[in-house]
Amino acid sequence: MRNMIVIGLLAASSVAAMAEERKLTILHTNDFHGRLEPFEVAPGNATAQTGDPGRAWVEFGHRGTIGGFAYLAAEVKRFRETAGADRVLLLDAGDTFSDSYVGNETRGAASIKLMNTIGYDFMALGNHDFDYGLERSRELQALAEFPVRAANVLEEGAPVFGRPWEVFVLDGVRVAVLGLGYHNTDQTSGFDNIEGLTFTDGIEATREVLPELREAADIVVVISHQGTKTDRLLASKVDGIDVIVGGHSHDKLEPPEKIGDTWVVQALSDAAMLGETRLIVDESGSLVRVEGAVHSLWNDRIEPDPTVGKMLAELTQPFDAKRDEVLTTSTDRIGRQYRSESPFDVLVGDILRERTGADIAMMPGVGYGLSFAPGPVTRDALYTLIPHPAKMVTLEMSGADIVAVLEQSATNQNPADPQDTVGGLVQTSNLAWTADLGRPVCDRVSDVTMGGDPIRPDAWYKIATNSGMANGLHRYDFAGARNKVVHDITVTRVVEEAFADRDVISAPQPTGVRIIPPAENHP
Repeated sequence: MRNMIVIGLLAASSVAAMAEERKLTILHTNDFHGRLEPFEVAPGNATAQTGDPGRAWVEFGHRGTIGGFAYLAAEVKRFRETAGADRVLLLDAGDTFSDSYVGNETRGAASIKLMNTIGYDFMALGNHDFDYGLERSRELQALAEFPVRAANVLEEGAPVFGRPWEVFVLDGVRVAVLGLGYHNTDQTSGFDNIEGLTFTDGIEATREVLPELREAADIVVVISHQGTKTDRLLASKVDGIDVIVGGHSHDKLEPPEKIGDTWVVQALSDAAMLGETRLIVDESGSLVRVEGAVHSLWNDRIEPDPTVGKMLAELTQPFDAKRDEVLTTSTDRIGRQYRSESPFDVLVGDILRERTGADIAMMPGVGYGLSFAPGPVTRDALYTLIPHPAKMVTLEMSGADIVAVLEQSATNQNPADPQDTVGGLVQTSNLAWTADLGRPVCDRVSDVTMGGDPIRPDAWYKIATNSGMANGLHRYDFAGARNKVVHDITVTRVVEEAFADRDVISAPQPTGVRIIPPAENHP
């Protein structure tokens, strides 16, 4: 009988403790890249960083329609109704404004207006959130009904747009949210877009402000557009962060990843998924544990929000006719890959070589966009993959300088310091090569051939590329080039014209680019 009483008391104590716990919810998105409407996906390569053998494998489980702001809004509303609106924060980790046809035509305003309607609480600045220039980013911040901030993006020595953190009170618990931008934005964006800004180390910026955050709040959340590798470094190097909500690297982190006492989460990209991170706190407001999930926004499982759906239709209607014009038909799924050879970018390179008579084409590896599905290819589909007005450039390079560009790309993929990772794999047309990422820096590239013949270090070759890469994007060095011509036409327009001249397009054959991961031969 005594044992039964003790057990009963323990059970009552446990129930009381559970009753004193509170559950707060952080809903989070990242890397919209201007993707406002649903899109078709299938297993394999569906977005720029799914189905890519060069990175951690992630893909959609079946064919279907996913994402879109009307469906996102409906899920956010459901969570607020279920959990209680006073217990929910909605955050975004940046790369929001651009990289789509409507994004470009509205210069980011469409995304912000929709985010206002859904009720976002805070957004970190991503590297692509300066694609329309600093002054346009300033206008979009003014349009936003929520802070858009980054502690490590500085203007005249202070965080751009003001204090980079806010404190929110959720069910009596003070939650501080700090924004961090991408520290290598100056290596991924045109100089004119970011003139007047300085991008600094987010880890040091967090360390500097963290004591103030801990004084002001019970829980500290960092919303970071630095990528998962850097977020893991931040978690391991700086004590006192409870949760890091990540972006930039388009990772799906499920369940939440724990590093020391810090939890790291991320929800893929393109408004295809909504992250849910549940913070269980005790009566004092201290974090007890974290639970989480990443929810795929399959359209056949969600009733879209009618208010946001109507607003979205009104925002896009002026651009529908031109955006939806069919340029050609694809016989294959043609996708972009980020850490390996990209079928779409090889196709673009082939078109540039055909247009210019170049021996080789090179394009910087970028990590946004949706695959072409078999069937009609619209202007909108093309602009999700080449949204920026980069000019076509031709020039001549020595074989030695070509190999140096390939070596720099191999270094970018696996640098000694994870914070030096920048850009995706350089994409080439009519060039075969091997990069062993486990070998020493500057000694990773071998077997470089053009048309089956080895590249000669002292020979000169005609190269087609875009103005961003020619100007040093992703640390590429074209200083030794000669006979450089910047053509008065964008790469997007060149490809658009080529598509319009072809009844059908197909995925190109692989060119012989081989990337050996660092762990494959070097445990």
